[in-house]
Amino acid sequence: MQRFISNILKLLKTYGVSLLLGVRTTLLVAVIGTLAGLVLGLIVGGIRAVKLDFTASRASKAFKRIIDAILNVYIGLFRGTPMMVQALFIYYLLLDLIHWSYLQAAVVVISINTGAYMAEIIRSGIQSVDIGQTEAARALGMSNSQTMMHVILPQALKNAFPAVGNEFIVNIKDSSVLMIISVTELMFQAKSIAGSTFLFTETYFIEAMIYLILTTVASILLNIIEHRMNQNTVSLPQSDTNPFSFALAVNSQQEGNSDYVGR
Repeated sequence: MQRFISNILKLLKTYGVSLLLGVRTTLLVAVIGTLAGLVLGLIVGGIRAVKLDFTASRASKAFKRIIDAILNVYIGLFRGTPMMVQALFIYYLLLDLIHWSYLQAAVVVISINTGAYMAEIIRSGIQSVDIGQTEAARALGMSNSQTMMHVILPQALKNAFPAVGNEFIVNIKDSSVLMIISVTELMFQAKSIAGSTFLFTETYFIEAMIYLILTTVASILLNIIEHRMNQNTVSLPQSDTNPFSFALAVNSQQEGNSDYVGR
């Protein structure tokens, strides 16, 4: 046990900088990938959640079915295949066309992969908003786009935030598979150190503890953000579909905060 601890301290002293560089790359890929995936998920999930009413033309309905079919294929493909396989395929598929770096490829892969999961999260978040919210907004004269942007999406994001935060934590861990395309993240650095020192147990123990610290800190920060969102967000009660009550809720929030729907 004493030797085990001694080897860990020696590794930290000798390779601490390399491990920190790996942590930086891991967080960079996870943060950018999650944010880009959230934007992609908002677009895809929003499109899939929109339902055309009876006034829509046949051409519009046909176009919507085609778009939904394409998006369903995208979601099914990236949710049904391993990220490691996706990384290898996308990286080598586009390498000769755009000559991108390993880091650029990693960000694109994790963003597209996360977008597929985020699309379902956002779609379920939109569907969880009470239909009375839409009816009240339309009664006030809001258009479909205004209703979606100012009423539905803010509440959907609030409802979906725990799942979005969970995707970020998953991305911190799953970024380790990107070492397959030589991204110098934490797993890549740990494997290199273990191969140089032959201290496999000690090196991977350090790596595991670093991942545990990263995910724990991320969980704490996300819980704080979620708690503040629950305190600061004022919305119409789910059972209240009275347009006048809706207007009062909107006006009250506008007085307290210029961005009344917040997050």
